[in-house]
Amino acid sequence: MSKATSPRVRSLLRREAVARIITGAALALVVAVVFAIFGYIIYRGAGSISWEFIFGSPKDRMTQGGIWPAIAGTLWLVGLTALFSLPVGIATGIYLSEFSNGSPFARFLHVAIANMAGIPSVIYGLFGYAAFSIALGFQKSILAMGLTLACVTLPVVITSTEEALKQLPMELRRASLALGATKWRTTYRIVVPTALPGIITGAILGLSRAAGETAPILFTGVAFFAATPTSVTQPSMALPYHLYIMATQPTVPAPKIVWGTALVLVGMLSIISALAATWRSRRRRKLTW
Repeated sequence: MSKATSPRVRSLLRREAVARIITGAALALVVAVVFAIFGYIIYRGAGSISWEFIFGSPKDRMTQGGIWPAIAGTLWLVGLTALFSLPVGIATGIYLSEFSNGSPFARFLHVAIANMAGIPSVIYGLFGYAAFSIALGFQKSILAMGLTLACVTLPVVITSTEEALKQLPMELRRASLALGATKWRTTYRIVVPTALPGIITGAILGLSRAAGETAPILFTGVAFFAATPTSVTQPSMALPYHLYIMATQPTVPAPKIVWGTALVLVGMLSIISALAATWRSRRRRKLTW
């Protein structure tokens, strides 16, 4: 290292050190906020968790008893949202990444997806009410809510699928094509299985958002009180709406119900995310190229 370049190198090293400190501090702040939120929810809600609270029905105008109808309704919604959004979203992401070749239609789709991602949730609720509840005749039901939440989830699934596929090296595709495989066979036998961990990550993020949404289901079928649903044609309770209504408009203040519901909702989403992360990690360790 010459003396002429030493001051410049030292300046660059100082800038790098400052960048490390700033980014590390930002990471520490984010982790601290996340732990603070989780810790406070656990502190306030742990005392409410019991067998009766999880699997019981509401009593005394929702201020006593359990929240099982809301848990079951949320599980129904997550299942239907996955059923409607994942096949369409993943197929669209595959098309944009592997087959569109930058066509005008693909550019139009990118613009449409970007606009869909920026639409407020309550607008999706109004659209779902007009399109699914009234036009298609599904009334206020789990089916209408699931279709509405699928619309909310689609931009996340499409974008994450496309980005996961684009992360793969082109040599992977060229090697398969050089061996005589068709474009379609290369996509579904080589490209998609290799990108599956990233695709699943995007799907989990989208479904987690759907499970926590309140505004899109306000117009399409969520109920203040309903029995445990047994059909997709029924309205149902849902955890995010139950949390909202008990926190803002209770007939009698019921903080144990509110914080217990928050803990159950966060716990459900955390367990799903942890299982997906574990599966994704194991899957990635098996991939080499």
